[in-house]
Amino acid sequence: MSIDSRTPRAVDRPTCACPHPDGADRPTAAEARNAYGTLVRQAMGTPPADAAGAGPLPDGVARWLIERRLLSEDRAAVRSVERALRELVAAQQQRLRSAASSLEAGMRAIDDVLGLLPSTRVDGVHTAEVEFFRDRELFRKRLHEFDALGREEVIVMRMSLPDAKVLDASLVNDLHMLDQGVRWRMVVSPAATRAPSARRYLDTLVARGARLRVATTVPAHFASFDHAVTVLSLGAAPHFEDGDAIVHSPLLALCFQQVFEYGWAAGRPYATDQAGDRSEEEFTAQEREIVNLMALGAKDESIARRLGCSDRTLRRLMTHLMQKLGAASRFEAGARAARLGLLTHDG
Repeated sequence: MSIDSRTPRAVDRPTCACPHPDGADRPTAAEARNAYGTLVRQAMGTPPADAAGAGPLPDGVARWLIERRLLSEDRAAVRSVERALRELVAAQQQRLRSAASSLEAGMRAIDDVLGLLPSTRVDGVHTAEVEFFRDRELFRKRLHEFDALGREEVIVMRMSLPDAKVLDASLVNDLHMLDQGVRWRMVVSPAATRAPSARRYLDTLVARGARLRVATTVPAHFASFDHAVTVLSLGAAPHFEDGDAIVHSPLLALCFQQVFEYGWAAGRPYATDQAGDRSEEEFTAQEREIVNLMALGAKDESIARRLGCSDRTLRRLMTHLMQKLGAASRFEAGARAARLGLLTHDG
């Protein structure tokens, strides 16, 4: 018989030359392969090497060969290795397809049952993504990414300010945002303005267009970007040793903005704390002329014509002068200018 023949014919059943030592019907792979070799030789008309060993095929060996498709179920025909391999692969593919189909049906059933469950979301409950940081350097690198993302407005509330090295590094990103036209407002505590490095940092921000106020009570330490992301320092001031958090939530950003607006309304312009330390010599001739014209009651149009500048330039000059005086109104500016000896006209 040809080994690849699809029509098997009876073959002799060789005996295993080495019966299993413990009498159990469990052949070794070597025993089964030897038996398979004998069957192949018989099918091809070649007598086995040990003709005296011919006899019935042990059940264990037969099962081993049948499971591997090397022997037909009725033990009547031996099959080629290639055919056995094709049948094994085909059978395994069928099992995998069946398993995949069963898994898919099971997943559909799970989805159907889950769809019947009531929603776990409670009305009125808001969830937010929060990033926690213990490593402050890693946190600052992450924070710089948000500095670059700021497009509209940044609001900052600070109980304290870090050392000069950290402020200098932060200033680069802060000024970049200001140069890009981002609105920047900041509320700080009086203690945060005392260190020379802090004063330099704050003065630079004001000179570049930031709006700063000093509030007696600063209840939180945070920065909020574009009403969407809030950065919090955790723990007690001034070191905030419990780490930092970045909260992604427009709703929570709105809550912190309300805290900020309260502090902003209660605060005074940043220059208020420094106005008393200024001398008359710190004001330019143009600034003295502006404050004198303001004290005389001149309107903005008249002051702009007198100085030979546009209304927009005048507003910028007056805003800087008001901050320099630490005044929130023209009346307060006139009073402070008088105390500093800047007025040369009777008002």
